[in-house]
Amino acid sequence: MSSPDLTDKERQAVLDVLNTPMLSIGPKINEFEAAFSAFSGRSEALGVNAGTSGLHLIVRAFDIGENDLVLTTPFSFVASTNAILFEKGIPIFVDVDPKTGNIDPVLLKQAAADLTAGGEAAKRWLPKKGAENPGPLKAILAVDVFGQPADMDAINQVAKQYNLKVIEDSCEALGAEYKGKKAGTLGDCGIFAFYPNKQITTGEGAMIITNDKKAADMMRALRNQGRAPGDTWLSHTFMGYNYRLDEMSAAMGLVQLERLNEMMEKRDQVAAWYQERLKDLKELELLHIAPETSRHSWFVYVVRTAPHINREQFAASLADLGVPVRPYFVPIHLQPYMVNQFGYAPGDFPITEDLGARGMALPFSSVMTESQVGQVTDAIRQVIADL
Repeated sequence: MSSPDLTDKERQAVLDVLNTPMLSIGPKINEFEAAFSAFSGRSEALGVNAGTSGLHLIVRAFDIGENDLVLTTPFSFVASTNAILFEKGIPIFVDVDPKTGNIDPVLLKQAAADLTAGGEAAKRWLPKKGAENPGPLKAILAVDVFGQPADMDAINQVAKQYNLKVIEDSCEALGAEYKGKKAGTLGDCGIFAFYPNKQITTGEGAMIITNDKKAADMMRALRNQGRAPGDTWLSHTFMGYNYRLDEMSAAMGLVQLERLNEMMEKRDQVAAWYQERLKDLKELELLHIAPETSRHSWFVYVVRTAPHINREQFAASLADLGVPVRPYFVPIHLQPYMVNQFGYAPGDFPITEDLGARGMALPFSSVMTESQVGQVTDAIRQVIADL
């Protein structure tokens, strides 16, 4: 489905670290964080071992705890919701825009108003079970789906009106821009992830960015087993976690970040090849780029099958031709553990469910060739011709 884009420079950077005794908590993580701070324009940058870990630290730093409510999207990878659940908070799902898949700001505004009002108005947003004693509404966790920023101006207006923290999950959107501003910089905290299929990779890893020094100091302590400044190695002011990013990963990340523009341009080219070869197929819907997105950052290339197409049969036929595809996303509220805990059922978030039922990620990376894209699109056309 995807391949990392690595050169000898990344390999040498990792080897250089391996030739030192400093494999963790060394100079490379400091350099990587400084580079991200400069790139983003945010005063604080914190490297962690995964996007999920980083989201969890942000939730902790913003004091989101048991029964606290967080407005978020059911159309995402499960980590965005799990970070809330880790602290026994209650994710309040808001359906998404049918074109972009990002959280619908009109519905978001209504949800914030109803939940703040309480009573019967709030009940339409609470899950069927597991929220018998809801706490206060504390935050919005927005996700920049498929490398496209959410409508952050509208989201921030809601947050300001109801005094909510804004967490921008930009794990899929490094390098993207919203009205000329970098994704990840538009809320109180942003986070990028570096899994091998992302715009840049460190193998595993992520970076939190913020201008909130108090929150950053707390997250630094929590990622390092709860050690606050001044603590010795075996002293722990807080209950924390081992969420550190190692030196080898940081060294690789430094080189990858230097190459970000190059790799984004290569991804743009791969996406353009797909667009040109698929634009005339009425059986597929291509991704809509919102006018507010001044720079899209291609993470995956997702198409949506037309309603009359059986996606599973379509995918199986492509697999028979040697082309792997994946559903993208499976709605979070329909994951078995979410159904068990909160009582969600099909029909609760119809737009999310429609996009989840029709979304299909094609092979995509910055190292794909035009010939490989042609192989995928030729297979798609063959399957469509056989329908």
